[in-house]
Amino acid sequence: MDSNAHQQAYDRGSTIFSPDGRLYQVEYAREAVERGSPSVGVLTEAGVVLAARKRLRSPLLESDSVEKIHRVDDHLAVATAGHAADGRTLVEFARNAGQRHRLRYGEPMGVEPLAKSIADHVQESTHTGGSRPYGSALLVAGIDEEPPARGGTRPRLYEVDPGGTASGWQAAAIGDGSQAIRATLEDELLEDDAADSVRRSDQHQGTVTALEALETTAEESLEPAELTVLTIGSEPTTIDRLSTGEVESALAETTA
Repeated sequence: MDSNAHQQAYDRGSTIFSPDGRLYQVEYAREAVERGSPSVGVLTEAGVVLAARKRLRSPLLESDSVEKIHRVDDHLAVATAGHAADGRTLVEFARNAGQRHRLRYGEPMGVEPLAKSIADHVQESTHTGGSRPYGSALLVAGIDEEPPARGGTRPRLYEVDPGGTASGWQAAAIGDGSQAIRATLEDELLEDDAADSVRRSDQHQGTVTALEALETTAEESLEPAELTVLTIGSEPTTIDRLSTGEVESALAETTA
């Protein structure tokens, strides 16, 4: 049996492992994410920055109608990459999960519990007959309340992939060119021999860093209309979407 026929025998169902331990449908879902326009998350001392590049197929398309970053709660936001409809469905799941947690426990849901709840839901689709994996990855960002003994707040950033894995990051990228973008972010983190240089910077510097990372894979200079930037600040917790003018000002400071 040639390699193509061998693969076809195992890639028709998301619940069947190949002899070498691969789930081809999950791998195809990851490829769908890589075909989507990229999103970036960066932790800072003051909170989290989410930035995304929108793919505007036509100058007739309303830029604001293309949503890549979504507010989930007063302290949580999600950025998506990949199949837009799958991403929107997962955002609605996240919002419902946050609301259920508030009603049940009388407190906001933490970033890690939300990311793992989404990951569990995503993972279920990889072993349930008659379903397919979600062709979207998420960056889940927000502010967590620290335990009373420590006090204060802590910004958090998690990635959820199509296989149902949730992992925490200081800076992360999903979508087209994510490996190159991640390499740029790693260089920034290691700059001046300080592994937490991005974490020590403020929200503005985090925004500039995120836009520099997005520029590394852009074929042409980035335009404010094709970008969405959202900041989640702590003490007090606030979620702000940058205006076109603020994005343009941050772009002017990038060096990429």
